[in-house]
Amino acid sequence: MKKIAYVFVLATLAVLLSTSSLQAQEWAIGARAGISSFSDAGFQFGPTLDYQFQKDMLLGTDLTINSQGGTPIGWHNYFKYLLHVPKQDITPYLDGGFNLWFVTGGPYFGLQFGGGVYFKIAPNLYVPADVQFGPVFTTGSNTFYFAATSGIRYTLPK
Repeated sequence: MKKIAYVFVLATLAVLLSTSSLQAQEWAIGARAGISSFSDAGFQFGPTLDYQFQKDMLLGTDLTINSQGGTPIGWHNYFKYLLHVPKQDITPYLDGGFNLWFVTGGPYFGLQFGGGVYFKIAPNLYVPADVQFGPVFTTGSNTFYFAATSGIRYTLPK
């Protein structure tokens, strides 16, 4: 399992570093909190980071700490596609990717899909409403992950 974790880290770094050679669009940092379900229901919180490498396309990563038994920690990496609503201060999006879960019994690999909406509240400042779900491949079985979160997102000036 350690080999999978190393490959996961190297692949994430390679994607992020390879896009840095492109003309930078923007970086955004933030935090999220909400409810989640891993093995049972609980609370989730953690930091977020994303990089817009082309118009309407972002690469992102989140680190989440969950309050379920075993205190699962999820490292989520995803591709996000922004959808535009004309003449509105909202930006819906769809995303998908993979994640690693650090919990008793291993690190586990999972898939993640979802979407949400960014609500603009000030220049460079957004409140996201987000839903994520997907399978986590645990030893001998699968666990289904679900999270409904909100938070804050700040786009760094160029």
